[in-house]
Amino acid sequence: MADVGVFASFLAAAAGLAIPLALAALGETVSERAGVINIGLEGSVIWGALGGAMAGLAAGPYAGLAGGAIAGTAAALLFGLFAVGLNTNQIITGTAVTIGSLGFTGAVFQSRFGATGLALELKTVPSWKLPLLSEVPLLGPVLFDRAPTFYVVYLLAPALWWFLFRTRWGLALRSVGEAPDAAHAAGIGVIRTRMLAVLFGGFMAGLAGAHLCLVHTGTFSENMSAGKGFIAVAVVVLGRWNPPGVLAAACFFGAAEALQYVLQAANADLPYPLFLALPYVLSLAALAGWFGRSRAPATLALPWPR
Repeated sequence: MADVGVFASFLAAAAGLAIPLALAALGETVSERAGVINIGLEGSVIWGALGGAMAGLAAGPYAGLAGGAIAGTAAALLFGLFAVGLNTNQIITGTAVTIGSLGFTGAVFQSRFGATGLALELKTVPSWKLPLLSEVPLLGPVLFDRAPTFYVVYLLAPALWWFLFRTRWGLALRSVGEAPDAAHAAGIGVIRTRMLAVLFGGFMAGLAGAHLCLVHTGTFSENMSAGKGFIAVAVVVLGRWNPPGVLAAACFFGAAEALQYVLQAANADLPYPLFLALPYVLSLAALAGWFGRSRAPATLALPWPR
């Protein structure tokens, strides 16, 4: 029974840690399919966390989720205006947005709550318990007694797959990432499509940040995004720019991160910082193609027109 309890705790931790990665990565999948890699995703996540905390404090946890998504979209808009509108280098622009976001959110947080923010306690989003499904042994409480952001991920992954590969709009978006000149000649607005894709990615990253503070922790702290935006980019690569694959990759990264908690609970005689570093090692491995090569959208990170 003890082993079953440990395994159940591992599954619960893995599922919980996978959700913010999946939210951010699914949005980034759409952006990269349109040919734009947003390294500033980390900035959208941290702005989403702060926006979620501020809105949640003012109007409750559901308003916090909406506020976080809007804040993340605003950060993506800043990135898009430069990288898509002005054709600046996407990597450098995204890095600048991330560094600036980490600094600005820290300044806003300290000006509002002081250097430590000890008084900041947020009401968290309640779980939505699904009848019957939540009663399934072992998996029921892990998958079907969760905050609504969990169910958003479950529904969004297949919906995005259908949108990208079974609709005219999805075909238009993918053509912008593969052959923007041909897409433009066919009457597709390349800049408009890319900007909308970037804004959607920022919206999802902001929702991921709001999830961190309103579901995971019940508070906000500086730099609490902890590299999740960068890991989400690696998750997209590992998932081969395919939404169900991206969700599976996010679960894999969540499981890798959850190992540290299980080992600590089991009093394993292993240095847990090694497991703390595991998601970042896996990110590098995914980007290096250690899990198999896959072809990125042909014009990913390239400006248009060239």
